[in-house]
Amino acid sequence: MVKRIKPNNTQSNNSFNTIYSNYYRKSFLFVQSYVHDTMAAEDIVSDSLIKLWEHLNHEEINPIEPYLFTILKNRSLDYLKHVEVKKSTHGKMANYLERELQLRITSLETSDPKEIFSNEIQEIVDKTLGYLPQKTKEIFLLSRFGNNSQKEIAKLYSISIKGVEYHIMQAMKELKLALIDYLPVVCLFFIFLS
Repeated sequence: MVKRIKPNNTQSNNSFNTIYSNYYRKSFLFVQSYVHDTMAAEDIVSDSLIKLWEHLNHEEINPIEPYLFTILKNRSLDYLKHVEVKKSTHGKMANYLERELQLRITSLETSDPKEIFSNEIQEIVDKTLGYLPQKTKEIFLLSRFGNNSQKEIAKLYSISIKGVEYHIMQAMKELKLALIDYLPVVCLFFIFLS
């Protein structure tokens, strides 16, 4: 038996209640059997019933069931395609992150502390130190590579310890800027030099 619901703008709320009570349960079971997500099924069915109700307020639909089935089917397909894209994206992202993690592990395992300062990095360090004022360069080299204390350097140059710290910080600031593209190595450089 085909149910007919005719448009009736004065009783819109009753028409929706009728649609809801007549079709919600069957619609929910149908959608749930495909989407396997209760909340998503409830949303799809509610949206579909509202869409049906809005169409009924503008035109007569006869029979209703095939029309409603089409709405439910299309919304369920949209949902499932969205889930598929989401899973595919998550899968690709997980694969990328796994490869990137493996690369970092391999890189760290194969790194040799003796080779941290490659020729290229050493050239950048030398070049940057060459641009520094002579006094700043000398103080930095005495502090970091000469194993002199700040107190010894201050006495040697007749400046305060604060002055020594200033020169060292100026040199480190310039080196950080020059080695920005070598961030992991820079971190090691400054860890070992601190």
